[in-house]
Amino acid sequence: MRLGDTAHPERAQWGKPLDGIRVLAAEQMQALPFATQLLAHLGADVVKVEHPKQGESGRGSQPSLIDVDGRTVGATYLRNNFSKRSIGLDLKAPAGRELFARLVPHFDVVGENFKPGTMDRLGLGYEALAALHPALVYVSLSGFGNLVETPYRAWPAYAAIAEAMSGLYESNRVGDEPPVPLVAGAIGDISTALFGVIGILAALRHRDRTGLGQYVDIAMYDSMIAMADLVPFMWSMGARPPQSGGTGLGIIDGFRARDGWFVIQVVREPHFVKLVELIGHPEWADDPRFATRGGWEDHLESEIRPAIEQWASTRTKLRACEDLGAAGIAAGPNNTAADIYSDPHVIARDMLIEMPRPDSDRPMLVPGNPVKMSRVAEGPVRRFPALGEHTNEVLRETLGLDDSELARLHDDGVI
Repeated sequence: MRLGDTAHPERAQWGKPLDGIRVLAAEQMQALPFATQLLAHLGADVVKVEHPKQGESGRGSQPSLIDVDGRTVGATYLRNNFSKRSIGLDLKAPAGRELFARLVPHFDVVGENFKPGTMDRLGLGYEALAALHPALVYVSLSGFGNLVETPYRAWPAYAAIAEAMSGLYESNRVGDEPPVPLVAGAIGDISTALFGVIGILAALRHRDRTGLGQYVDIAMYDSMIAMADLVPFMWSMGARPPQSGGTGLGIIDGFRARDGWFVIQVVREPHFVKLVELIGHPEWADDPRFATRGGWEDHLESEIRPAIEQWASTRTKLRACEDLGAAGIAAGPNNTAADIYSDPHVIARDMLIEMPRPDSDRPMLVPGNPVKMSRVAEGPVRRFPALGEHTNEVLRETLGLDDSELARLHDDGVI
């Protein structure tokens, strides 16, 4: 799907579910920006507040490109800010904070993901803004939350920190080797974003019923405890620690095919019977060595892996998964970026958006909207905004500021 295109235009007559909802987001990096981008995909008008000179910190990430205004823009910003408007507003300046507070009554949602206490110190915390706008839904995304005191409240946190604290890395660590952060995707950020969206939508529904807004407080650590739920749960159930040779769950591992790797998940006995029959060892279904899931794990390297990989050696990873799937065994290819780009499912579901780059002939690829609805069209999606691109537009339409007022604020460095 190309930037600006609309897929399934026959659904456009229904509009978007969040049409009319306005979001004012003092946001940075990924967790809240991903959440508000998803709200924008669903129709919300998202106005992003950035420092008028530096912009938000995600602009400084790598890799980067040169934007239409000549500024360097980093990857974290590029993939989390589609279909938003950007206003440059200095919240450290009294006049900037005053403008922010004046904007608040015109919005349904205010979001922020600074360190806990930052917005309160600026006079822009929930209590202050709810006094101006009682129906306001105020959402904070942070490492360790705001509403309850915790020993970690003041700690800075990125995704890898919450992921590590949740036990996610420990479950895959081997022996005395160090834990390996999952750099391929910020699970801590995305899970926090998703729980944030759920909280926002629930608070809006509650407001419809009561007329009152509320504070939605999402902690990245909480989100990762939910995402890595198996770690404390399996421990409480007496499962073996990973370093002892597996958890007793069964076979969840990667295997080599002719052209790459694929992953199989066999965690039920009937599926094991189907697997060993498919790979030419039906006698293993009655072998005492494989009578338990722990037994499958104990003999994975010595018996099961060689047999699976011999069977798969004449097949592509995709064909191996097709054959496994036809037998009722869950399997999927270990895809590269190129595989994903050409995947017919990804194409059919509009899950990659091609955005032309101002500094290259090669488009940038950003994930599409994973929320599919039968009465909502896909797109159109607007490119990420340049820094402060919509400052004058938003302040004119929302607060009625005229050219002389805007010029003064620009001259003072407030906007």
